[in-house]
Amino acid sequence: MANHLELLTELQQLDKVPSLERLRAAQKRRTQQLKRWAVYEKEMQNKKRKADKRRGHGNLRENCRRVSFAASIALLEASARNDPDEVRYLLKNNLSPDLCNEDGLTALHQSCIDNYEDMVRILLNHGATVNAQDNELWTPLHAAATCGHTGLVKILIQQ
Repeated sequence: MANHLELLTELQQLDKVPSLERLRAAQKRRTQQLKRWAVYEKEMQNKKRKADKRRGHGNLRENCRRVSFAASIALLEASARNDPDEVRYLLKNNLSPDLCNEDGLTALHQSCIDNYEDMVRILLNHGATVNAQDNELWTPLHAAATCGHTGLVKILIQQ
């Protein structure tokens, strides 16, 4: 790897050459960086594998842990993905449709922002509060209107 002084010297020399040559030199330097990084990554992976084998963690499937998320995160994520089956499943299992994130956004807010009409209907049919307010006191109606989703505005007003 080139040290700092070598790079400064190279930079001064590159100031005197045409742009195309500077570009080629930069590409060459970047290629060298990527090669060094690939070698480093491979070494680190090999070290980790060896360490895992020494500790008896050769089979990763046996040592996998399940990751679980808070119910509000699961509902918000499923509604943001516009996954009606998962949202129905979560709501059917007594999950409140009014769960919110740290900003106070509910799944209904997010669905109104993303213009997911079917998701809005599902959430409202499962008792989502149409006038739920986020931390800035915005309701799903504010979100739908600001984003110009007139179909959702009508649905929300009817509710």
